Amino acid sequence: MLTLASSSTSRAKILKDAGIEFTQISTDFDEEKIVAKSPKNFVYQATLGKYNSIKKQSSPILVADTVLEIDGEIVRKAKDKDDARKILNLQSENEFKIITCMIYSKKDLFMIDISSTTYQFLKFDEDALESYLDSGEWIGKAGACMVEGFCKPYIKDVRGYESTAMGLCVEKLKPFLD
Repeated sequence: MLTLASSSTSRAKILKDAGIEFTQISTDFDEEKIVAKSPKNFVYQATLGKYNSIKKQSSPILVADTVLEIDGEIVRKAKDKDDARKILNLQSENEFKIITCMIYSKKDLFMIDISSTTYQFLKFDEDALESYLDSGEWIGKAGACMVEGFCKPYIKDVRGYESTAMGLCVEKLKPFLD
């Protein structure tokens, strides 16, 4: 059975919705020590670090990490409500990328994928934004962004897979599963 090495409820939902059986564990890798100049490099280092921290688990293993890229800058999880507001305001009426890296390994396979989905959002309604911030649903989300939730009605354009934006490109994973 697949081991999902992530505490993400979104990644678990993606796998469940795809009919993929799995068990879920957390990793103890500290992303704060990563030094990266680009969002792709950051998400790669984070995913590889998480994988290396649990690779002694029985195979097959799936690890992933997600960041946003806004104007070439790395945007991670919001630290608090004010940080989330600032990050979400950067997304409002803007185009940006959500980048996900995943590592899937089993006995005879080691796969790394870095995928991105580009979104362009309409202007967020201020009252709806405050309600979303009060809900706490943004906590633990890359860039405080939930394209399947709060952000969905504001999507003006999208290029790429929604699953990538939610934290796991299941479309690229499925062909490698038994």
